[in-house]
Amino acid sequence: MKLQSKVLGEMKGVKPIPMLTAYTCPVARGLEQAGIPVILVGDTVGMVEMGFDSTREVTIEHMEYHVGAVRRGAPNTHIIGDLPYLTDSEPEIALVSAKRLLAAGADSIKLEGPKLEVISHLVKSGIDVVGHTGLTPQTAKNFSKVGRTDADAKRIQQEAVDIQSAGTFMLVIEHVPYDLAEKITGALKIPTIGIGAGPHCDGQVLVINDALGMGDYWPPFSKQYAHVSDSILEVANTFSQEVESLEFPDNIIRLSNAGEK
Repeated sequence: MKLQSKVLGEMKGVKPIPMLTAYTCPVARGLEQAGIPVILVGDTVGMVEMGFDSTREVTIEHMEYHVGAVRRGAPNTHIIGDLPYLTDSEPEIALVSAKRLLAAGADSIKLEGPKLEVISHLVKSGIDVVGHTGLTPQTAKNFSKVGRTDADAKRIQQEAVDIQSAGTFMLVIEHVPYDLAEKITGALKIPTIGIGAGPHCDGQVLVINDALGMGDYWPPFSKQYAHVSDSILEVANTFSQEVESLEFPDNIIRLSNAGEK
C-alpha cells in the first residue's frame, strides 16, 4: 500500500524510514517487492547512470523519463521526484517543473536548499514537498562534509527550521556531523532522512548504485551490500569466452533440442 505524506510524517519517532533511490523500472520493481516504503528518483542519476561530472547537467526531461520508469516498476510505492538544477529558481518555474514530475508519476517533490518562497508556493498549490539541507550537491563546490564550524552548523540548523516552517513534510540532511543531525532531528516536528548524517535521523537514504556496489567510487558514508560491478565484469568475461569458443549459443541450442525430444 502506498504511504502518503501524512502517514510518512506520522512515522517520526515511531518507526525508522528506509529510503533508496531508483532510476529504472526493474530496480524499482525489486524495491517495491522488498517493501521499501519510499523511493527517491534523485538527480544523482546524472552522475551514477548518465556519466555527468555533477548533477547540474540533469534536465527536467531526464527526470520525467526516470520518474516514469520508476513508477511503472513500483506502482504502489511513494515516489519522490527531484527537481533538477535551476528548475526551482523561481516559484512559478518550480510549480511548472513540479507538475511535470507529478504527471510523470511522482507523489511528492524534493528540492535543495532554503528556497522558502518556492517551497511555500508549491505547498499552497497542493504539492507535497521534501526539503534538503546540509550538503546540497547542485550548488556545492565539492562534496566535503558541511556544518563543521559553529557558524556553519547554526546556518544549517536555521535552514532546517525555516524549511519546515515553509511547509515541507520531510527533510533530507546530507553529509553533516552526527551531533548536528541529531540536534536538527530533535528540533523538528517533521521526519529527517539522513545520508551521511549519522544514526539519529528518523530514516536513512542510500543511492541504489552505492548500495549495490555498482560503479568505481562510493561516498565514504555509504555501504556496499553487494558488488554488482564485479558481477557485470564476470558475466561479460564469461559471455565473451563462450562466444569465442562456440559454447554459446551452441549449449542453448543443444538444451532446446533435447527438450523437444
